[in-house]
Amino acid sequence: MVADEEVEHISAGLEDQGWDATRAWVEEGLSEAERIEGVARLRGGWTSEMRRLDICGRGGRRSLVLRSFTKPFYVRHAEGLLTREAAVLRLLDGTDVPAARLVAVDAAARYCDHPSLLMSLLPGTVRLGDEGAGRRAELLAHQLLRVHRLPVTAEERPRAYQAWTSPERVSPPEDTERPELWQRAVDVIRREPPEHRSCFLHRDFHPGNVLFTGDGDGLRISGVVDWVETSWGPADLDVAHCSTALALLHGVSAGMRFADRYVAAGGTLAEDRAAHLYWRLLDALAFAPDAEKVAVPWREAGRADLTPTRLTGRLERYLQALFARYA
Repeated sequence: MVADEEVEHISAGLEDQGWDATRAWVEEGLSEAERIEGVARLRGGWTSEMRRLDICGRGGRRSLVLRSFTKPFYVRHAEGLLTREAAVLRLLDGTDVPAARLVAVDAAARYCDHPSLLMSLLPGTVRLGDEGAGRRAELLAHQLLRVHRLPVTAEERPRAYQAWTSPERVSPPEDTERPELWQRAVDVIRREPPEHRSCFLHRDFHPGNVLFTGDGDGLRISGVVDWVETSWGPADLDVAHCSTALALLHGVSAGMRFADRYVAAGGTLAEDRAAHLYWRLLDALAFAPDAEKVAVPWREAGRADLTPTRLTGRLERYLQALFARYA
């Protein structure tokens, strides 16, 4: 999932983490001559614990990725989340979307210590630095469009999108000097969702869920990960989510340019500015008050500058920029 500089080697096995049953489950699916040679924790996850399992056998070495839900909230919802991700990985196999190959899943933890999914290891690294962010954003826009254009049958469609906040759940920063701005934003999402054309959504598409290889002219997206929230809904919502993340990571202007990059790549967004503003604010307000949920893994990945204070300021200025352009 990530390169060596982004992993933490923890042991040659899983038992010291209380994962005896999970280890047995993994090994049962290996060939007779294979064994787990080493385990490395992958940094950057929030909802789940990610581990790289290094497998050795007569045929050589290979690596797999193990996703396990351990936090109580996600354990409660794990069966639906992991079942959905497993179905999506099967669907994506053979498409032009670079996703992991499903190896096995135990969504209800019938055999594992925790609900778990085992998949192939993708090449590349997560890149969150400001240098080269513009070029990466262009590639993100083209990749997201390919996700949205995936042909799926009615039977293959994922669940309808779910909003990640509501007017009653929004928490503006306590020390904001612009309470009226936040109230105005909340008032926008009080309306009924605009009419829209639905498509296949990743639903959590942002730089932290995309792997890159190469540099300069050779820069490429090598993997898109974390398909547990895959949904059916408006392209504007996926664009909104990536836009908010880019605004928090690289500044407001980066977040404001992403929709233009998506349209330039051939994507279609709501023609009605008010409708597009609704989706942008519905996503941005879910990060209030300080975007700490995403900041923790980003800081672990090297962005120590993304303090709660800086993120709060960027989020507030982003709301202001959205109104300036779309209201």
